[in-house]
Amino acid sequence: MNDNLTLFIAVTAAAVVLQMLILLAMYMAVRKLSARMEALANKVEDTTSTVMPKLLPLLENAQSMQQEFKGFMEVAKPKIDVVLDNLSHITTTARGSVERIDATVNDAVDRVRLQVIRGDEMVTRTLDRVEETSEKVQHTVMSPLRQVSGIVQAISVGFGSFFGSQRRRRNGGPSDEMFI
Repeated sequence: MNDNLTLFIAVTAAAVVLQMLILLAMYMAVRKLSARMEALANKVEDTTSTVMPKLLPLLENAQSMQQEFKGFMEVAKPKIDVVLDNLSHITTTARGSVERIDATVNDAVDRVRLQVIRGDEMVTRTLDRVEETSEKVQHTVMSPLRQVSGIVQAISVGFGSFFGSQRRRRNGGPSDEMFI
């Protein structure tokens, strides 16, 4: 048992020494980290001390601009509301006018379309009547004229033939008998 106790004490002493070394390493790391943090804090402090005098006037200007904007908005808000109301009224009126104009234009286009159709029908009927009339004139006037012309030509040929044969006989010209 003596050996076990000695071994246990030796292991415990080694563990304590190991813990002490780990704690020493941790102390050194924290000290190094602390030095770095201190250097970083000094840099931030230096930067802040140089930037702050420049930022303060900007912040003051921003605050004064904010106050001026609030004042402007308080004064301009009623005017802006009136302008927006007027724009809304104008768009409503314009929409109604455009709808009325659209209806009027559509009505006018429909009427023009109907008038064009009526005009086309009138022209078609007129052309049909002209064609019918020309056919009737052809049949009623031209056919009798042709017949009369034929009769007149026949009479003319008949007279010409009758009077022509008498002249030939008087003049001693050949008669019809010699012609055969």
